[in-house]
Amino acid sequence: MKQRVMGFDLARALAIFGMVIVNFKTAMQSETGSELLMWFSALFEGRASSLFVILAGIGVTLLTNKARKSKDRSLVNKSRLSLIKRALFLIMIGLIYTPIWEADILHFYGFYFLIAATVFMASNRILLLVSVVIALSFPVLMLFFDYDQNWNWSTLTYMHLWSFDGMIRHILFNGFHPVFPWATFLIVGMWLGRVDLSQATARNRLLTWSVITLITTEVLFYLIRIYIGDGVEIGISREDVVSLFSTTIIPPFPQYIISAGSSACIVLVGCLYLSDKFRESNIIIWLCQTGQLSLTLYVAHVILGMGVLDGMNRLNNQTIDFSLLSSLIFCVCAIVFSVFWLKHFKSGPLEWIFRKVAS
Repeated sequence: MKQRVMGFDLARALAIFGMVIVNFKTAMQSETGSELLMWFSALFEGRASSLFVILAGIGVTLLTNKARKSKDRSLVNKSRLSLIKRALFLIMIGLIYTPIWEADILHFYGFYFLIAATVFMASNRILLLVSVVIALSFPVLMLFFDYDQNWNWSTLTYMHLWSFDGMIRHILFNGFHPVFPWATFLIVGMWLGRVDLSQATARNRLLTWSVITLITTEVLFYLIRIYIGDGVEIGISREDVVSLFSTTIIPPFPQYIISAGSSACIVLVGCLYLSDKFRESNIIIWLCQTGQLSLTLYVAHVILGMGVLDGMNRLNNQTIDFSLLSSLIFCVCAIVFSVFWLKHFKSGPLEWIFRKVAS
């Protein structure tokens, strides 16, 4: 069994916690309460999930490294089949899960994995080229298709999801995490998995460029919004200015991909440093164990976490204060459960099924 990289598991735990914060806030429609807490929760929107996908891409590379380096045809075919099996499993589980949680990311993951099965043998340069093409494909698609189609933005509800046209549009273009451009994060993660991040030089270089890219992107598009103002001079509305020139998750323009990817890399490098420096710390060990159960906890935060809140009649129109308190309670319970579970088992319940299906 390959030795796990603690920093990656730590980053998975933080990604899960961030997604819990965002999803609890969304489910509870938490639009009132402390402005400071509203600002804090907004930091994770579209950022925690991007880190989660990048980590999946790193996992793909670790899974397929032997086949890629050896170029043995039987190993390559075996790795490709394993990725396809994982993809189909994630699509199936995600689509079953979607009626419960419309913002599910698992079925999108499945389609990202199908792309990974196609390109995992490509060179570093080709991987980066593919990631750029996927990211730039989104604004091109917007020229031909209506991004708002099927959406009720006031309730964040996607209509006609289960029709053929609605499902294709949802998966590829205007769902919560559409393949174009979200698969970019997985491909970038695959490339990062080939970088020797155990070396301080590589980490420092990645951290430096990520910080520079993040600051440059955020400042540049902030200045663009200021310069354009209310959009009257160029014939568009203020809402269009914000939509076209922001770095928020909706819609996912290339500047969002760049900004979110950069912030994810910063967190990732930070986790690698923390796990190395404090690898004997119980807190770090417990968080890493939590990261090992990320798939199980992702499903549990909706079925159990939101299920309990729904049973208490506290799932609608709650303050951000209560939403974050609920998130904190779930995350603490997730840590306790993970530590307990891994004392008795080698992997989480869904992680075990996932490996069995893909073997």
